[in-house]
Amino acid sequence: MTKHKPITLDTVVRGIITLALIAVGAWLVDILSNVLLPFCVACLIAYILDPVVDFQLRHFHLKYRAISVFLTLIEVGIVLGGLAYFFVPSAIREFDNMAMLLKASTSENSMPSFIPPQLQQYLMRYLNIDNLMQYLNGSRLEAVLNKSTDVLTATVDFLLHTIEWLLIFIYVIFILIDYKRIMRGFRLAIPPKYREKAYPIFNDIKTNMDVYFRSQAVIAGCAAVLYCIGFSIVGLPMAIIMGITVGILYMIPYFQYITLIPVALICFVTSLTGAFEFWPEFGKCLLVYVVSQCICDYILTPKIMGKTLGMNPAIILLSLSIWGTLLGILGMIIALPVTALIISYYKQYVLAPNTPPDTADSNQ
Repeated sequence: MTKHKPITLDTVVRGIITLALIAVGAWLVDILSNVLLPFCVACLIAYILDPVVDFQLRHFHLKYRAISVFLTLIEVGIVLGGLAYFFVPSAIREFDNMAMLLKASTSENSMPSFIPPQLQQYLMRYLNIDNLMQYLNGSRLEAVLNKSTDVLTATVDFLLHTIEWLLIFIYVIFILIDYKRIMRGFRLAIPPKYREKAYPIFNDIKTNMDVYFRSQAVIAGCAAVLYCIGFSIVGLPMAIIMGITVGILYMIPYFQYITLIPVALICFVTSLTGAFEFWPEFGKCLLVYVVSQCICDYILTPKIMGKTLGMNPAIILLSLSIWGTLLGILGMIIALPVTALIISYYKQYVLAPNTPPDTADSNQ
C-alpha cells in the first residue's frame, strides 16, 4: 500500500508558484511569438539537415564541422534552385491558363443545370468581375499599395519582416555549427537529481521525432508525386501546383483534404467554359484522392514508418487543435509524436503502477 505525502502549506505554495511560472511562460511565448517563430523554424530546419551534415563530416573526413554545414547549405540551395527552375515556369503557365479559363468563364451566360437559379445569379455577379483574374496575374499589387494610408510605414514594416525572416538563414548556420554542443547543453541544464528520469524521456522524444518526421517527410514527398501524376492524368488545370500543395499539407494529418475545396473550384470554373462537365471531372479528382491515399496509407506508411501511432482520429484532431492553438503551425506539425509520447508515458507511469497484475496481464 503506497503512502501519500500530506498536503502542507509548502506544497500548496510550490504548486501555486509552478502554475504562475507556467502562466507567465505562456504569456511571454504569446508576446514574443513573432520573434520566436523564425528561431523555431530555424531549429526545425537545422534538425532536418543535421543528419546530412554528420554524413558529410563522417564520409568526406572533413576536419571542421563549419565546412560540412556550408556544403550542406550549398547543396540544399542547388536542389531548391533546380526545383524552382523546373517548376516555377510551369506554375506561372498554369496560373496564366487558369486566368484565361476564368476570363472565358465570365463571358459565358449559362451555368450548369445542377446549380439553383439564385446561386447562379450570385456566382455570375462575382465571376463577372476581374478581381480573381487580377489576383492570379499579380496586377492587384499596385492597387493594394495605392490604397495604403501610409506607404512609408508599410514599406518599413515590410522591410522589418523581411529582415526578421532573413534571420532564419543566420540562425540555421549557427545552430548547425554548434548543434551537438547545444543539444548537450540542454541535457546539462537539467538539475542532476532529475537527470536519471529526464534523460530516458529525452531519448524517447528524440527517437519518436526522428522516426515520425523523417518518415513522414518521405511519405509526403511520395504523396506529392502521386497527386501530381494523378491530377495530370485526369487533366486538372494547375495539376502540378495542387499536387505539390497536397504533398506539403500531408505533413499535418488530414490537412491534405482541405485541397478538395480549391480542386472543386478549379473544376467548376473550367466546366463553365464547356471544356468538360463538372461532376465527371470532379469524380476523377476524387478517384485520384482515393487511389493516392490507399497507396500512402496501406503500402507506403507501413513500409516506411512501420506501425502507426495508434491514435483514434478524434484524438488526432483534438491534439492538432490544442497544439495548433498553443504553438501555431509548428504545434500542428509536432502534435502527433508529442501526444503519442504523452499518452505512452501516462499509461506507463500513471496507470501502470495502480493496475493490478491480473488486469495488466489480461490487457496484453
